[in-house]
Parts: sequence; structure tokens; C-alpha cells
Amino acid sequence: MPLSRFATEAFGLVTICLVAILILLGLMCIAYSFYFRSRIHNQRLLQLTYFSGPWIVRITIILFSIWWGIGEIIRLTLLRSTFHLKWPDTVCKCYIVSNLGFAEPCLFLTLVFLLRAPLQDLETGIMSRKWNVKTLGYVLLYCLPMFVLQLFVILVGPRLDKNNGSGKKLPHYFSSAGVTSSVAGENDTAFCTYPLFSTILLGLYAIVLTSYLFWLGSRILKLVINKGLQKRVYTLLFSVSCFLPIRVLFLGLSVLSGPEHFMFEAFVFLAFLALVCCAGLCMYTLVYRPVADSLSLGNLQDLEARRRNDDHNDTVSFIASQTHLEGNVEENIRSSPGRYSDASTKRGSISFRTLEKGVTSTGTFVELSLFSPSRSATPPGSPPLLGWPMRSPTQNIGP
Repeated sequence: MPLSRFATEAFGLVTICLVAILILLGLMCIAYSFYFRSRIHNQRLLQLTYFSGPWIVRITIILFSIWWGIGEIIRLTLLRSTFHLKWPDTVCKCYIVSNLGFAEPCLFLTLVFLLRAPLQDLETGIMSRKWNVKTLGYVLLYCLPMFVLQLFVILVGPRLDKNNGSGKKLPHYFSSAGVTSSVAGENDTAFCTYPLFSTILLGLYAIVLTSYLFWLGSRILKLVINKGLQKRVYTLLFSVSCFLPIRVLFLGLSVLSGPEHFMFEAFVFLAFLALVCCAGLCMYTLVYRPVADSLSLGNLQDLEARRRNDDHNDTVSFIASQTHLEGNVEENIRSSPGRYSDASTKRGSISFRTLEKGVTSTGTFVELSLFSPSRSATPPGSPPLLGWPMRSPTQNIGP
């Protein structure tokens, strides 16, 4: 059935909103990564250097996601109708090469290298200064075959179809990246479509990538003993192994209807939704969570350092106050010995006692006892109780 204007605008508006959310999430993760790096250098948290090693590759996977999202906005019919733009067929060809031939393969290749990083040696892996540059070089190198094949399909495919001398022509959707609008007055405007050859190449790429990720994930799960990390690995494997084949399936089904029909827009939107969910999960799992966990470790170290510092300060303060109190006690005893007589203790007040030379002690014992005179009396001949006021043995006991 023909595509209504309301359905077109609805799919386009939701696509723009989801891409905006993806871009905001990516920018937040980039800012979080830079904050993590600055905190490591400022506070010299050398123990967390390992976790900040692949920071350039993490930012790169976000940039690939943003690149892909912007390409999805460019192909929208809503953008063209709102700003009264006339998309030539060249724009659709550039979109296919850019997204299916470059952004998507680089996105998943970067994910593979990030998952593979913990299995490498520290000297040649994440801790190496050249690891980020080498990884980006490998990503671009391994993406080159896919880029060349998609470029071949877009540029050479239509010419081979026209020059086919066998008399049998392939359907146009095998190599066509755009269809001219059938609406009067919009003959110069093309609706972007997905060539079936490009979708087949993407499907072969998804099969190879999913197989390698399962093998890589099995190796990682044997080394991981933390249940939280195991859940993250399973999440990544699930997102890639499910969302990427689903995207390929819906892109393949989009050729069953024309670009001005509802089913075409529905299949294309579902294919977009599958990959945007996959990209969001990858950014959250590979960029945000490692940085958040590392910052939590840094906060725990700060709390431990503060606790030790507070304990040290409390000890120093206690020793200083005890020394000061000992000096005051000795000075008061010398100046007014009558205040510490038996009569004063019987009235019940704050009393101090010092131990004699024959008693082993670490220093002068300071006692604060507030009790009634009646409780101060002890049976005759019994030794004084601990925590109760003691009379100095130098004083004479009255009748």
C-alpha cells in the first residue's frame, strides 16, 4: 500500500530521536573517559592505568556509532520533505558506502579488538603506548575489503546489469541504491534503498564476525571469575549475535516492496532499531561500565587513604592531649595538694590519681568519677577498686 505522509514522518521522527539519544550517550561516555584520564594523572592512581589503556579505541567506537547515526538521518524522507531538499542518486550511493561499507564494519571490528585486548600480553597489549594506534590501523585495514566490495557493488553493479548480453536482466534492487520518486515535480529526488548485493555482503560479514565472537567469548569466559564481568560478556555476545543478523534480515526483506510503501519503511526502521540498540549496549558495556568501575576503585582508595590519615591524626591528637593533661595534673598537685585530700574525694567530684614508682604503668592515669559520697566508702582493710578514687599512701588516715 502507498506510504502515507503521517507514517513517513513518524518513522523519521523516531529515528532522529533515537540517534540524538545515541549521540548524547556517546558524548557523555567521551567526557567520562577524559575525566577518568585526568583523574588518574592528577591523583597519580597508577594502579588504574591498565583500565584507561584503550581509551582512544573506546572513543573511536563511539565516533563510529555517531557517524553511522548521522548517515541514518541523512537518508530519511522526513529530512528531505521538511527542508525541501532534492536528494540525487549520488547521495544514496555515498550513504551505502559510508554506512554499510565503512561505519558498521569498523564499529564491530573495534568491538572485537576491545574484547580481544585482555587476552594479549601486557607489554604488547593495553599497557603498550602504541596499542591504540596499532589497533586503529588494524581496524581500517580489515575494513578495507568490505569497503572495496560495497564500492564495487554501487559503482560497477549497475553497469554490469546494463551490459548484460545474455538477454536476462537482474532485478534493479540487486544493485540500485536509489529509486526516483514517482510524485510529480520530484523527478530529481531519489529514495534511498538497500541493494540486495550489499545486504548479502553484510550478511556474510555478520556470519564471520559472529563466529569469531563466539570463539573469542568462550576464551574470555574461561578466564573471567567475576559474575558481573560474565554478564557483560554474555550481553555483548547476545547483542551482536542477535541484533546484527536481525538487521541483515530486515534489510533483505526491504526489497519486497517499493520505497514509497509502508512495508519498506517498516523493515528499514526495524533494521535501524536493531543496530541502534546494539550500538548503545556496546557503548554502555565497553566504555561506560569499565570507567565507572575504575572510578569506584579510585574512590575506595581515597576513602582508605582518608581513613588512615584520620586515624593517624587522632593518634597524634590523643598523644598531644595526654601529654598536656599530665603536665597540668603535676602542676596542680604541686601548687595545691590539699585539693586532693580524702575530704575532697568524699564529697564526690572530678578526681585524679597518680601511680607510684613501684606500680608499672605507661604514664599518669587520669580518672573522671562522679558518684555520691555514700558509694565512695569501702569496707575497712579492703583494697581500693579500679575506677574508684584512691587516697595517696603518703597521707595519714584520720581517726
